Amino acid sequence: MSNISISDTVSKELPLKTKLRKAERRNKMRAYSLILPLGAFILIFFIAPIINVLVLSVDNPLLVDNFPKTVKSISQWNPTIDELPAENVYAAFAAEMKKAAKEKTIGRIATRLNYDKGGIRSLMTKTARKMKRMDVTQAPPKGTWQKTLLKIDKRWGKQEFWATIKNASKPLTAGYFLAAIDKKYDNDGSIIDAPDFKQIYLIVFWRTVWISALVTLTSVLLGYPVSFLLANMPLRYSNLLMILVLLPFWTSLLVRTTAWIVVLQTQGVLNDLLIFLGLINDRIQLIYNRFGVIVAMTHILLPFMILPIYSVMKNISPDYVRAARSLGANQWTSFWKVYFPQSVPGIGAGGLLVFILALGYYITPALVGGPRDQMASYFIAFHTNSSLNWGLAAALGTILLFGVLAVYWVYDKLVGIDNMKLG
Repeated sequence: MSNISISDTVSKELPLKTKLRKAERRNKMRAYSLILPLGAFILIFFIAPIINVLVLSVDNPLLVDNFPKTVKSISQWNPTIDELPAENVYAAFAAEMKKAAKEKTIGRIATRLNYDKGGIRSLMTKTARKMKRMDVTQAPPKGTWQKTLLKIDKRWGKQEFWATIKNASKPLTAGYFLAAIDKKYDNDGSIIDAPDFKQIYLIVFWRTVWISALVTLTSVLLGYPVSFLLANMPLRYSNLLMILVLLPFWTSLLVRTTAWIVVLQTQGVLNDLLIFLGLINDRIQLIYNRFGVIVAMTHILLPFMILPIYSVMKNISPDYVRAARSLGANQWTSFWKVYFPQSVPGIGAGGLLVFILALGYYITPALVGGPRDQMASYFIAFHTNSSLNWGLAAALGTILLFGVLAVYWVYDKLVGIDNMKLG
């Protein structure tokens, strides 16, 4: 009898366990299906573009795909031993130059090489026009292809042009990253400093970090008192102040930036007010300089500092300050020793958010800053839209991306990302 009851119990438990597993599996599938659109959105619009930028920063297929024989033959040339490549390099180059001119790909190839060496685009297009009229399947008209190319243009007798072709003949290149840190390849393939007049990007990155730090510091100094008022004022007043803080979010970034042009220009509102009050006699330059950039960026990013600090302050119990006052601490000591340390996580969260956002700013410095106030994102946009040097733009963007990750890593090591609070 007992054996029958045990077997019946086991037979009933097995289906129940199976049903439980199926129910858990259905719940998991339902949860996965809910987050699937978000995952697809992140993959398509976030991860995929980042991967594409990383690929573009090192991808270098043009010369390998269009001049394969030249690439293979020039790889045997050692610029430190021989002044110029061998005749077979000239022959392969002449044949593939004629082919590229016929297929109308010479423009893209010449533009790519011109990124590394100025003047090579005009040299290659001129040579391509001449090669169209030659029969490269027969012997060259002047004895050797080297003499033929030198007849077309004497620059083919300079080592630096052939060294540029050799350095660009690899399918993957570090040339864009070298250009992004003011370096370049020498004729022998070694890495050297770029000419002084081309060394701009390290200065630009330093300027970007410096402006972002100034904007972050200014936002802390202005945002902390406002957050304190928001957290400690009566509700009817704090709600009104919160509306004023959030009001900029309802206005276009472009409109807010151009409004500062009206306010800060030489004939603008602020200059008129200062002259009316007798504080200045002559109008001063407040825009198209570093001052205008700091003011406009601080105004735009200030809410991103206020809101995290406020959300932390709102959860600080007033009992701590009262306890400190009851133990004999004055108002300043109770604030500095008790209240302020509890608000530091909000400062950290707001500071990290403002600093990272400031690093990638483009519109505001472009409109209210001068030539010496443009940040890294301006040059990324320039190479993407104007010079069409997407490889350099991708390299600059990659460096900026890893700079942001470095800031995040330093913050995590010094403060701890777990200590960052948003309320």
